[in-house]
Amino acid sequence: MPRKSVQLQLKVVMSAVASKLRDLSLVDNAAVVELAALSKSIDDRPILQNISFSLQPGEYLSLLGANGAGKSTLLKMLATLIPPSSGSISLFGQNANANSANLRARIGLIGHQPMLYGELTAQENLTFFAKLYGVANPSAKATELLQKVGLGHRAKDRVKGFSRGMTQRVAIARALLHDPELILADEPFAGLDEGSSRIVENMLSELNQQGRTIILVNHAIERTLQLSKRTIVLKSGQILADEPSSRLSASRIIEEISQP
Repeated sequence: MPRKSVQLQLKVVMSAVASKLRDLSLVDNAAVVELAALSKSIDDRPILQNISFSLQPGEYLSLLGANGAGKSTLLKMLATLIPPSSGSISLFGQNANANSANLRARIGLIGHQPMLYGELTAQENLTFFAKLYGVANPSAKATELLQKVGLGHRAKDRVKGFSRGMTQRVAIARALLHDPELILADEPFAGLDEGSSRIVENMLSELNQQGRTIILVNHAIERTLQLSKRTIVLKSGQILADEPSSRLSASRIIEEISQP
């Protein structure tokens, strides 16, 4: 093959490689969450209206608002469990609707349902889900997380005999098995006593310090403001405030969301 032809082909290949690397760099440096004019309606009833915001890696965001403000619905859309009615969701620089299967591997969802098997022990539950996630050494990972949520001594007990708070702690461990980069926590302290709540709070803070991005929904406004760095307040499906948590107060939020 003539030398000029080889050189031309090399230039084409190198150009393609460089373009691909630029694309990968853009994805790597992209916002973890990017919402643009996001809206959701159910049975013609608007749940969320024109929601737009972005989250950079390592942010700790809290979503606050009255019941029915759209907080849980927003988390479900971010978890790619339900689609928006209009607008767009980008996660890690990728379209959430088109890449939902791949993106879920980078998301940990702590929801209202524990998604555990009562007949299995805590260790068996976490080992089972770790294998589904493709976690290396699933049994060791299960043991590690049970220790972190304060249930290492109950690893061999069946989950069906656990209290609501203990079950919730196992569910939190399940959501963290695959080391997710984005953690969506919907009322993670529900059913927990003070000591268990502190364990979970410390876990979330530690994960955030390690660079994980966290979105927290919690009804205890004052405590949530202390935990998070940034707060979005929702009212009737719209953003009422988006500010650093340190600039907000529980009394101000309660007053504003209570106004007709």
